[in-house]
Amino acid sequence: MNQDMSIVNLILNASWVVQAVMLLLAVVSVASWAAIFAKIVSLKRIQAHNADFERSFWSGTSLNDLFAAAAQTEKKSGPMERIFASGMREYQKLRERRIADGTALLEGARRAMRASYQRELDTAETSLSFLATVGSVSPYVGLFGTVWGIMHAFTGLAALESVTLSAVAPGIAEALVATAIGLFAAIPAVVAYNRFSHQVDRVAINLETFMEEFSNILHRNLGAQSPAGH
Repeated sequence: MNQDMSIVNLILNASWVVQAVMLLLAVVSVASWAAIFAKIVSLKRIQAHNADFERSFWSGTSLNDLFAAAAQTEKKSGPMERIFASGMREYQKLRERRIADGTALLEGARRAMRASYQRELDTAETSLSFLATVGSVSPYVGLFGTVWGIMHAFTGLAALESVTLSAVAPGIAEALVATAIGLFAAIPAVVAYNRFSHQVDRVAINLETFMEEFSNILHRNLGAQSPAGH
């Protein structure tokens, strides 16, 4: 029982199949953590941009001024501002065509905002499917490595006349490391996926609420020559 049972030694002494599984899980874990940190930054940026634009929107600034500012900073703006710009752009285009039907004007703006909303939601959900896949598949990949390692260990013991715990333990421990690494990769991914999904849902609800409020403002402004304010 004087064998070195450290994690590093167990990994180095594992069969090549188990080592390949461990390497795959390690790479997936690193990619998962990179996606987690990137998503944290991305969602914080989205929430900050939306909050800034919402304050500007309700500050009394005219819709034309907000639209002009949104057009200048479209690449640096947040989802809410881009949705507003899409709706406002379509609304003004339809008015320039001398369309007098208020329902057509409002529906055109809503369709434009809905299309922009779907694009923004797809962007906000980036990496969530990857985290879900890592969280659901990694334990099974680790289990495959464990099963293979245990099979390899017992195959090697078949040639021995007497089997002791000291002979069995290293092979089984090597195999179990694969399951441990699989869980290490899966648990943070599952926690992050659930957290980010909740945050994305809150962003989606906030954007849908804004679209309804903006639609109401456009509806009130339909009788005016131009949507100058609200």
